[in-house]
Amino acid sequence: MTFDAADFGVPTSMAEAAQTPPQGTAFSVTKHPVYLLWGLAAAARPNAEDVLAGQVGTGARVANLRIKVRSRWNDLLVTALTAGLITPRTVTFEGIVVPPATAP
Repeated sequence: MTFDAADFGVPTSMAEAAQTPPQGTAFSVTKHPVYLLWGLAAAARPNAEDVLAGQVGTGARVANLRIKVRSRWNDLLVTALTAGLITPRTVTFEGIVVPPATAP
């Protein structure tokens, strides 16, 4: 899977300066994409743009976005039982929603 912060549709940063951590509301969203034929074709992909748009309001941005792609034990079980014809994954999007700056 390839993710590009420029294609998310909302202002997003993958890392902020450690001296000034972002202030906002943390979120975590998990999606379960499914691949077919040993991972060659995607039946359902996680759409990062939709996930982030659902978290961010007008003028807000996402800071410290982390995307974890992994196979959990139940994903591996389905893959083994179907001999790889169905290959599920677990994708978790984590970050901080930073509200827009207010003018004094």
